[in-house]
Amino acid sequence: MKDKIKQLFTDLAGEEPVYFKALPESGSIRKYFRIKGVKKQVIAAFNPDLKENDAFFYFTDHFLKNGLNVPEIFAKNAEEGIYLLQDLGDTTLFSLLTGVGRMKGIPDNIIKLYEQSLEELLKFQVVASKNLDYSVCYPRAAFDRQSMQWDLNYFKYYFLKLADISFHEQKLEDDFNKLMNYLEGADSDYFMFRDFQARNVMIYDDKPFFIDYQGGREGPLQYDLASMLFQAKARLPQSLREDLLNFYISNLKEYIKVNDKEFVEYYYGFVLIRTLQVLGAYGYRGYFERKPHFVESIEYAVENLKWLIENVSIPVDTPELTKCLNEITRQDRFKQKRKSSNILTVEINSFSFKKEIPEDKSGNGGGFIFDCRALPNPGRYEQYKSITGKDKPVIDFLKNEPEVLKFLNNVYEIIDQSVDNYIERGFGHLMVNFGCTGGQHRSVYSSENLYEHLKNKYDINVILTHKVIGEW
Repeated sequence: MKDKIKQLFTDLAGEEPVYFKALPESGSIRKYFRIKGVKKQVIAAFNPDLKENDAFFYFTDHFLKNGLNVPEIFAKNAEEGIYLLQDLGDTTLFSLLTGVGRMKGIPDNIIKLYEQSLEELLKFQVVASKNLDYSVCYPRAAFDRQSMQWDLNYFKYYFLKLADISFHEQKLEDDFNKLMNYLEGADSDYFMFRDFQARNVMIYDDKPFFIDYQGGREGPLQYDLASMLFQAKARLPQSLREDLLNFYISNLKEYIKVNDKEFVEYYYGFVLIRTLQVLGAYGYRGYFERKPHFVESIEYAVENLKWLIENVSIPVDTPELTKCLNEITRQDRFKQKRKSSNILTVEINSFSFKKEIPEDKSGNGGGFIFDCRALPNPGRYEQYKSITGKDKPVIDFLKNEPEVLKFLNNVYEIIDQSVDNYIERGFGHLMVNFGCTGGQHRSVYSSENLYEHLKNKYDINVILTHKVIGEW
């Protein structure tokens, strides 16, 4: 398969690839690779589900004709399930969101990207839905009763049963039917992205581009909106969700007439069914395929479920389903494990490699030392020499460097793994050090960002010290 991908690239670019690297796998069977030649760079995809590929090819062509921001398809070998796409980089809306501290709220630039994404979503849903051939959709032409039944069964068999949540099967089926009867009343004459969430929004040339729409079909407007605003691991504040909901409705009125009350009622109904579908997916990937990452993600979806139960009244009487949902939210194993009574202290230091590496005075030893010297260095420029990684000009310089964002996201993943483990095991101390040449710019900026990340994500004690900052 890789040889065929390389040949397709060579046929396209007229040159042999000099770089070929697999990208991290997600929850699907599709595999992606980044390929570079001397002059050409692309993303290669392999998907053995040829009908799904046909839907993706058709949608991409249709969306491009409608002026929407989707990746161009450069070449394809349809019989082998291989195609080459425009490389939109590695920055997603989700990576930007999780790469910033939230102590002062979500930054305005990220909120603006959410707004732009919702504006573009309406073009997919309303504008591009005209003259779209829904017969090519796969595996279903519409998000109809059958699609909803699949999602609810996914939740029942891969979450409730695998998580040992007891229920009366016939009564639960009766409740599922009531919920579907209600949701079928929503206007469904629009394109439904199906998995519209921040991981599938690429930020390229400072604009949102959209991927992973091969499962699209005809459906209600509210489902994609629910997918984006209640994305489990994004953990958007409810106040922002409401602001973005109102922003979407206001912009929707430029296309169609809207009954605000009715729209919002159906919206929360689709928030519920989307949340159940997500729990089913996490249960399947986590409990059945035994992938720990998905088990750990369950608590985020349960957090959304708990808010929904406590704050929204969906106009359907579903006693057995409600009993199951209440049981899920009551169980400690599904609650936020980051709220721990055993307070862990994470000590973060920035330092200069010209001086000594900070000493661990806890007596535990271990911890992490991250070398920031491979990152772009503001210290080489005269205007930055007298300021530090805490000052806005340096912050602006570093946050606009893709290498720095990639470095920090890797740091967060490594440190979060240790913090989760240390909390679970009742450990009291973890040391993390960032070093650069002078201990002034890159190490300070990196340590400040990790401090914000941990304070936002965990209920722990975080101490930040800049070892040489007082010497300037």
